[in-house]
Amino acid sequence: MIELTDTNSSQIAAEFVRARTRAGSPAMGMVMTLIIVAPEEDAEEAMFAAKRASREHPSRVLGVILGETRGTSRVSAQVGSGDGWGGETALIRLEGEVVEHAESVVLPLLLPDSPVAIWWPTTAPADPASDPLGALAQRRITDSASASRGKASAMVNQCRAYAPGNTDLSWTRLTPWRALLAAALDQHPLEVTGAKVTAERVSPSADLLVAWLSDRLGVEVARGHSDGPGITEVSMETEEGPIRISRADGRLATFSSPHRPNRPVALKRREIPALLAEELRRLDEDDVYAATAKHLVEMEDAG
Repeated sequence: MIELTDTNSSQIAAEFVRARTRAGSPAMGMVMTLIIVAPEEDAEEAMFAAKRASREHPSRVLGVILGETRGTSRVSAQVGSGDGWGGETALIRLEGEVVEHAESVVLPLLLPDSPVAIWWPTTAPADPASDPLGALAQRRITDSASASRGKASAMVNQCRAYAPGNTDLSWTRLTPWRALLAAALDQHPLEVTGAKVTAERVSPSADLLVAWLSDRLGVEVARGHSDGPGITEVSMETEEGPIRISRADGRLATFSSPHRPNRPVALKRREIPALLAEELRRLDEDDVYAATAKHLVEMEDAG
């Protein structure tokens, strides 16, 4: 990593070229630019997660730390490549007036003719699509479960501000749950008359799962509480009995259904790098998430 102090976008871009030259490769085969906006205390962990995700998605990763807006504008950066990264990286710290115009620093560093994704690993803007940095990206990734404040309402607020290209890692966490539930109904083509999702009291993923089931099945879905971790049980009532997936330890679930013996199912809680890598596989609009976000807002307003 090369340290640049009192620098600018041109010098950071020039250092990218020098880093590629030192590595003996004028082209790194990068497929996108990933912008990460994080506070100082969370930046190291977020960059580590992006490093692991970059093995699947070689990218130019631009970490952006927004400091205090008072004082003289100052830009510093740590620039490098290799060392386990699937592309190249810069951790950029902004201070002073330039914080209010972070996009002016980031825009010249985007890879040309390639998609841009942005990730807020902790607290995200109220409206990611209209955020100056968010407006640069085709994919905007938030994580309501990691919001530093207002965690209980963070998911609803993100759903209210939904725009094409928005997604939340609380939704990504549901991928294996949704796959199992869909497979269960394929195996048991029965009419569902009601359902219940049991999870920790504050669980954005559980709230989304309630909205998804309600929207897809057209039934009332109850929300139960447990000690976790995360979602611990989903049950769907049918005329022949309940279809239930229970996961008490965050690793192994038990699948039970009418007239069949219980069976274990792997359902491990995934780490952030795996969730981030999944979201970077698709940069188009997620129609199912869009419908679920809309339904969650409707449920919140109705009751």
